[in-house]
Amino acid sequence: MRTAPHRPGARPGTARISPAALPLLTLLLAALLVPLLPAPAQAREASPVVAACRADTGPYQRELERHLKRPVDGRQSEADCRAIRAFQQRHKIPATGMADVATYRTVLVQQARSSPAARAGCPRRTYRVVCVDLARQILWVQTGRDGKLALQPIPVRTGRQGLETRGGWHKIFRRVRHEVSRLYDNEPMPYSQYFDGGQALHGTTRYLYSSGSAGCVNLRLPDAAALWRLLRVGDRVFVFGVKPGTNPRILR
Repeated sequence: MRTAPHRPGARPGTARISPAALPLLTLLLAALLVPLLPAPAQAREASPVVAACRADTGPYQRELERHLKRPVDGRQSEADCRAIRAFQQRHKIPATGMADVATYRTVLVQQARSSPAARAGCPRRTYRVVCVDLARQILWVQTGRDGKLALQPIPVRTGRQGLETRGGWHKIFRRVRHEVSRLYDNEPMPYSQYFDGGQALHGTTRYLYSSGSAGCVNLRLPDAAALWRLLRVGDRVFVFGVKPGTNPRILR
């Protein structure tokens, strides 16, 4: 039996591949290798998982639904919860998804900032006026007959039951940058600006949305610092309205 002649350059026992079959083999190899190649960066990234929003119905559910243009039924839904949580995230308050007091008070601040009609309770004068709204627990500074804002509305905490912040017209008569309370265990009162006896506008690190002060108007520290830079001795303060759960005190 005769064997095939050995061709120079070919290894004995190696099968020959026809040149015509090379393109087909290339396609087959590519198909086998594609699943083994690393995926593009964009494809490798997992889709973000949106956490479920399951907060209970809050005490200010209807108010938040109305403000966020949700169906107003007073009952929390998944969509309500997500809308409330997004609002909380935008305004840097705890994003729980619940319509709680801090969220509702933030709504009141935003309404007062966006609508001049929401600031109508404070008299307009040619001079600068610090407006303290006890009912909504907000403060702003306006000037001129057109009510131009010198300081945007901000949240505050005023006096609690029995120690209400005194209403009516007042005047800044004393300013102390690094003040402490002589009545309440040297409690820090930074940026104090006294307007009626021992009652002052001042900063605090305490939570603004519960209970109340001993009569002073408490502000967050950055807001108190901004108010300190703006005001001077002699500036006028107008306190109006009634804080929920308290009584009017010396309205004049």
